Amino acid sequence: MAELLEMPTDWTRALAIVAHPDDMEYGAAAAVAAWTGAGREVAYLMVTRGEAGIDTLPPAECAPLREAEQRASAAIVGVEQVEFLDHPDGVIEGGVALRRDLAAAIRRHRPELIVTLNPREYFQPGGWNSADHRAVGESVLDAAVDAGNRWIFPEQLDGELEPWAGVRWVALAASPQATHAVDTTETMEAGIASLLEHRTYITALSDVEPETYARGFLESFAAASGERFGTRYATTFELITLQG
Repeated sequence: MAELLEMPTDWTRALAIVAHPDDMEYGAAAAVAAWTGAGREVAYLMVTRGEAGIDTLPPAECAPLREAEQRASAAIVGVEQVEFLDHPDGVIEGGVALRRDLAAAIRRHRPELIVTLNPREYFQPGGWNSADHRAVGESVLDAAVDAGNRWIFPEQLDGELEPWAGVRWVALAASPQATHAVDTTETMEAGIASLLEHRTYITALSDVEPETYARGFLESFAAASGERFGTRYATTFELITLQG
């Protein structure tokens, strides 16, 4: 298995773009805690409000609850800005309309690093990836380039937005082809606490007590990644370079 490289550190602003509340908390939030702890700025953008995520709650009741859990979760790892695009949960459509919304957000936030979801069909062999994750991951990769081209979605430039060609990397979380990692040994507890803020979702998802579930899930994956990276715990990413 290939050696994991250290994630770049010569940046100041990142934007995490994912499909649902809780997507960042299944591993990547511990890395976010390390970044914000080092003085970097990270913002979150959710494409949906996760309204279809809990079988026992109608979407109209579920959406505000999951939004509140996501804001509380983000605050634990030092993220103050959390935005939602209101695309429909479970049936996100990749393509031009989503790329337009994402390009606008990238032009507004002007990140050097974007964190998003693995766009492939699987997390690992035998582990199917959801349609929402795939649609968002692929559209983010396209939108990161769109944002820098003033002739793509030029109507956005009539207001306060300007083209942003400053995205240097897109980091794919939970990729089966990870290339880089962040040492999360010191921030694992923050990552666990961040996932635990999604208590309503976890309780609906699993019969296991929420803290036992969150700790068991995150520590097992982080320990395996840490073994490859040479640390106790680590979070991995597949790093796509857009510019040097």
